[in-house]
Amino acid sequence: MTRPIEVLVVDDDARVARVNAAYVDKVPGFRVTGQAHNAASALHLLGTAPRPDLMLLDHYLPDATGLDVVREMRRRGHETDVIMVTAARDVRTVQAAMRQGALQYLVKPFAFAGLRTRLEAYAELRRTLDGGGRAEQAEVDRIFGAMSAATEPGLPKGHSPTTADLVGRALVNAKGPLSAQEIAERTGLSRQTAQRYLKLLERTGRATLTLKYGDAGRPEHRYVWAAHA
Repeated sequence: MTRPIEVLVVDDDARVARVNAAYVDKVPGFRVTGQAHNAASALHLLGTAPRPDLMLLDHYLPDATGLDVVREMRRRGHETDVIMVTAARDVRTVQAAMRQGALQYLVKPFAFAGLRTRLEAYAELRRTLDGGGRAEQAEVDRIFGAMSAATEPGLPKGHSPTTADLVGRALVNAKGPLSAQEIAERTGLSRQTAQRYLKLLERTGRATLTLKYGDAGRPEHRYVWAAHA
């Protein structure tokens, strides 16, 4: 039986931490190993068995910032992966999180679907890395996330690489074709935004459009990741 991915939830608001922990526990293959509400507690729990594989980390903590926690945990030799889950929206903080090695950056407030998509993407990354062996270019691309539209140069004006990546990952992790509404529910995006990015992925050859016919009315547009079609 595969060991669940152990997650440490860090947020200065105990209520928010409980909500995020409940979200994590709803995703198959993940288990919350602890909750912390300040930097000192987070660093303590990182060194306590079972050591977490992943930390959901708020930036605004009462005794330090989330980035301070990341720097200190690396100094101590902790290899736990980090997904920032925070209301901090300034570009400088986002850039610093990226440079410190955060794998994802989820801005509050968010829906369960937004966190679930990122956790599922993380689980896929873990499966890829745990496979070991030599990495050909296709495998390297998967590890670095180049399988999604976020790596496509020259996205049309008004399109975000991060959002394209989010929609692409939802398709990659799906077990079958998805509608724009289903993508919206899994990513936390609006249906209109999901539809716009699905059309973009279709135009760039990364998604394939299928039609589902009902008893009456127009057929439903459903999309599947091109490699799965």
